[in-house]
Amino acid sequence: MNFGETGSELPRAVVAEDEGMLRTVLAETLRCEGFIVSEASDGAQALALIRTQPWTDLLVSDIRMPVMSGYLVVESGLRLRPGLKVMLMTGYAPEEPPPSLRPYRFQLLQKPFDLERFSAMARELLGLPAGR
Repeated sequence: MNFGETGSELPRAVVAEDEGMLRTVLAETLRCEGFIVSEASDGAQALALIRTQPWTDLLVSDIRMPVMSGYLVVESGLRLRPGLKVMLMTGYAPEEPPPSLRPYRFQLLQKPFDLERFSAMARELLGLPAGR
């Protein structure tokens, strides 16, 4: 199975979360699942990573972040990479996505969530077999 534009056999993800400890835990969880992971502490950094790493397969983003919201990162990221898979996270009551995002399929995780569920969802979005 090949991923992204590099033809890599390893899936690549960008994890955007302004809470440092959670970002580290999520990134390490994906690395343990065999992902190559880049980390961003805000939406602008996440978008810059997607722009400079067009082979990104999965975006994991908090909805509410400084500088740029997760929804805006998703909108811009999908314009740069239409095949991008998306997992959004929120610690607040789920909000309706903006109208421009409603046609897209993405997963929403309500914080706090189980890391096994997080891993399973990431793998499922990319069509990977369960657990490594």
